[in-house]
Amino acid sequence: MRGADTIGSSHFFACLVSVTVFSRAARILLLLAAFLPVPASAHDASAWGGLFRSRDNGATWFPADAGLFIGGALALAVNPTDANHLLYATDTRLLRSKNGGRDWIQEPGVQFDGSAYAVRFDDDGKGAIASTANRIYFSADGSNWLDTLAPAGAAPARTIAAGSRRLYLAGARGVFASDDRGRTWSALDGGLPEAAVNALVVVTQLQEIVVAVIQGGLWASQDNGATWKPSDAGLPPGRVDALALGGKLWVAAADQMFASEDHGVSWKPLGKPFPERDTSIRGIVVADEGRTIVLTSHRGVLRSTDSGQAWVLVEGNLPVHLEAGPLVRDQHDAKTLYVGFSLAPYTEMWRRAQGGANLVAQLDPVSLAGGAALLALLIALGGLGVRWLIRARA
Repeated sequence: MRGADTIGSSHFFACLVSVTVFSRAARILLLLAAFLPVPASAHDASAWGGLFRSRDNGATWFPADAGLFIGGALALAVNPTDANHLLYATDTRLLRSKNGGRDWIQEPGVQFDGSAYAVRFDDDGKGAIASTANRIYFSADGSNWLDTLAPAGAAPARTIAAGSRRLYLAGARGVFASDDRGRTWSALDGGLPEAAVNALVVVTQLQEIVVAVIQGGLWASQDNGATWKPSDAGLPPGRVDALALGGKLWVAAADQMFASEDHGVSWKPLGKPFPERDTSIRGIVVADEGRTIVLTSHRGVLRSTDSGQAWVLVEGNLPVHLEAGPLVRDQHDAKTLYVGFSLAPYTEMWRRAQGGANLVAQLDPVSLAGGAALLALLIALGGLGVRWLIRARA
């Protein structure tokens, strides 16, 4: 019995030492676990990010990816010929649903085993384009994805917008264009800063004008992206966060909404400032001729029903403690919106993607050594357990 007590005491002491020495290794296991799909029967909006849908212009929201645990929703595309056909870019994989989000399947191919950052369907609804951290992919049939060999700086893309005859891509270092529905891409510098394009829209009324947000400034091109000029007269210098097209051009800058009726030549403030200072806006949707405005921000979803005179932080089923990012209107139903949330800050996720960093790169040598030691300890304890079972059966 004394020998057994000695063995039990030594095991207890070893456990205490392992907790002290390998405490940092727990962080590694938690971070790695975030990349593993976990089966679930419900979406806990109070704890996780993910995708939510509204049928009433953002007044109420419900989970659109129930059954999934998504750390970060990065982009969504609605098929132009089928409102139930969705492509969903997340921080761990690219997903597809053909029944409005009731069921999701992961896109095949090793290229989508990691984060996807932008997605778009072809106008005919058959093909699609998707961006990872390093590549832009095209699929003509929705199943076989091919590398478009896009120039350096195109990926990771923020968004892909359509003009009358070509596609435009907001890249990590400038704007890119495709004249063959996304199969090949070329850079459109023309005086643009070589920096990430945060937002991009294309005005196709009368004249095609491409407008982009770069480093807090607004740039516009009236010759299909060949040349660019600043288009932020009347806006706070260097403070533009987000851009949208809805009858007029709309921007969020320096905690205030602005509108332009002349395609960005001049801007006028709209309504009152946001409730809190230094609110970073990520997405804008405008309805009811400007009376209803929905915004995504690093503080959640903001909404106004009086042209910005009063702003309300939307709560309900939304994870209000998380950052809101992508905001998409369903082209089949103007009142249907999708919004995505992320556990990690969106700025940090884009910084990692543009810098080519990944989760493992953030771990220091001590943490890696601790993780290896913890793994060795678990293997050793497993071996002892097997030996004990063998002796017990004997």
